[in-house]
Amino acid sequence: MSMLTPPGMGGKYRITGSKYPRMRRPRHRRRIVLAAIAGVVALGLVGWGTVQLIDVFTADDGTKKKTTTATASGRDCKPSPSASAAVAKPLPKPAQIKVNVYNATPRAGLAKTTADELKKRGFVIGKVGNAPAAYDKKIPGTGILLGAPAAADGPLTVLGAQLKGAKSQHDTRTTKDVDLLIGTAFKSLSVQKDAAQALATLSRPAPGGPC
Repeated sequence: MSMLTPPGMGGKYRITGSKYPRMRRPRHRRRIVLAAIAGVVALGLVGWGTVQLIDVFTADDGTKKKTTTATASGRDCKPSPSASAAVAKPLPKPAQIKVNVYNATPRAGLAKTTADELKKRGFVIGKVGNAPAAYDKKIPGTGILLGAPAAADGPLTVLGAQLKGAKSQHDTRTTKDVDLLIGTAFKSLSVQKDAAQALATLSRPAPGGPC
């Protein structure tokens, strides 16, 4: 009779052999533990993905805000084509412009006095006299500036600063000279200081961009 045999049980329930039975954990507990671990991992992945999405949208929003601010301040705006053209092709000096002065009013002497004043301001004076029949007494405004199409952004612009309200027109001439036809509303040329300031404004490139 073995020492492991409980008293009174005889040899019916005798335990033999060198190995002892081992107690195993119930399988359902293992499944619960594995499910819990999987849930924690899944929650971690979801949280990490959410943080990444927030960072992406925050970065995009910040970039847009910076871009908007920079555009509003004008620091990132590119110069407009007109500004580039102004820098590449500055306005001519009065000494480079030949002006013909014509009087289209009934008042005598306006062509000469106007031509003398333009000469003092540095312009080269050409013909001086009465306006052609097509314009004589037919200009209700202060005057008309007449020249070739190529003179529009140069000589006519400079001459126009000398007479406020004068309208620019083009004809078929091929020469570089321009005409100043004095209209019935003419009183005098613009003050030289004001004309110089207007030219300085025209020569200054406008801030660019479309921003």
